[in-house]
Amino acid sequence: MLPQALENVIEALGHLPGVGPRTAERYAYYLFRADENISKNISSTLDSLHSGVKSCPKTFALIDSNEEVSPLYSDEKRDKKTILVVEEPLDIYAIEQTKAFSGTYHVLGGAISPIDGITPERLHIKELITRVKDDEATEVIIATNPSVEGESTALLLQKMLSENFPELKITRLARGLPLGVDLSYADQITLSAALNNRTNL
Repeated sequence: MLPQALENVIEALGHLPGVGPRTAERYAYYLFRADENISKNISSTLDSLHSGVKSCPKTFALIDSNEEVSPLYSDEKRDKKTILVVEEPLDIYAIEQTKAFSGTYHVLGGAISPIDGITPERLHIKELITRVKDDEATEVIIATNPSVEGESTALLLQKMLSENFPELKITRLARGLPLGVDLSYADQITLSAALNNRTNL
């Protein structure tokens, strides 16, 4: 029988995605054995998580609670006429690390998944259409994930945007086989994208 305080930590850690009972136990025991300041630091940062972070009302990216809109939108150097659409806020930072994109972003807040109760109405699609109009966007880049849900979401976005803005340029991120992956290990969506996006040698 473990002490109740340790059991409570194990149970709390078990709520994290990808953390099973054994992993939760190891984490909890590590925190108990480690310097007390580590636990205090984790505790204090978690306490300020919800009060210190909010969603940008324009792009739905994550921003500091004292900011009005995302700096990636308000920065005059960013091209507001080019909007890159992603599923989740953290997708933005993966793209920003490339330093290859100077437009703005729009976070949908997920992908269409009826089995999970995520319908188009629950995503920030109407807000995207409003942004395209207000910012007089000339291009929307759809960067949803290469999954069944991501593909379905991309097709719906393409349909809605083309119906509302016939002159709008709608593009997708190029898809294909990553370096070092054997054909036999590639999934069907990746292989299909690689075939469709094939280039001349």
